[in-house]
Formats: sequence, C-alpha cells, structure tokens
Amino acid sequence: MVVVTSVLAALAAALHVLIFVMEAVWFPHRPDVQARFRTHPDDVEAVRPWAYNQGFYNLFLALGALAGVVVMWAGDLTTGLALVLLACGSMLAAALVLVLTDHRMARAAATQGTVPALAVISALITLSLFARGLS
Repeated sequence: MVVVTSVLAALAAALHVLIFVMEAVWFPHRPDVQARFRTHPDDVEAVRPWAYNQGFYNLFLALGALAGVVVMWAGDLTTGLALVLLACGSMLAAALVLVLTDHRMARAAATQGTVPALAVISALITLSLFARGLS
C-alpha cells in the first residue's frame, strides 16, 4: 500500500503543479486559461493577483504531498503519511469548496479532487495496516 499511496500522492502533486502553472504563469497571457477559470477578459487584470496567489497555494500543497512521499521512503512512514494526508486532504477540501461554491465547476472539482481523494483513502488504509503491524 505504501507504493500505491506514493504513486497517488505524486500524481496529485503533479496535477497541482500543473494548476500552479495555469494560475500563476499562464493566466495573464492565455485566454484559454482565463476561460477555464470563467474569467471575463475585462476582469483579467483585477483577478490576476488572486490567480497568482492561488497558484502558489497549489504549488505548496504539491510540495507537501511530495515531501510526504520522500519522508515515507526515507523510513518515517507515519510522518510521511501525515504529510500526504495533510496535503492531499487539503487538495480534496479545496475541490469540495470549489463545487459547493459554483456547481458549474463540478468537472474541474472532480479533476482537482479525485486523485487526492484516492491518495487520502490509500494513506488511511496504509496507516491502518501499519498500526496493526501489517504493512
């Protein structure tokens, strides 16, 4: 289960690095990215600082998930799992907030939250097995 959790956490991290790039790098210059975030062209300059900031939130969550994977494989399973649960749980929570705020963003929320949800489930199973001495 450690391998499954690691792969899922790494995939969630990769997705959130991509979201970082879309929000913090591409957003000001690419109308297709602006449209993905439902931003009217007249509002891009006003929204740009928020998108930039939000991009870094996603990057930091990705780094947290990756740190959890590294710590797990360095031999501290419980600390690594805690980092994965915090980072991927936050990614999942953000996806839930997105869909609860605007139901039209359900597809984006599903994209943003599915792999982190699977990582959370896998991490909880791994933690449970470890606690029983079965990992």
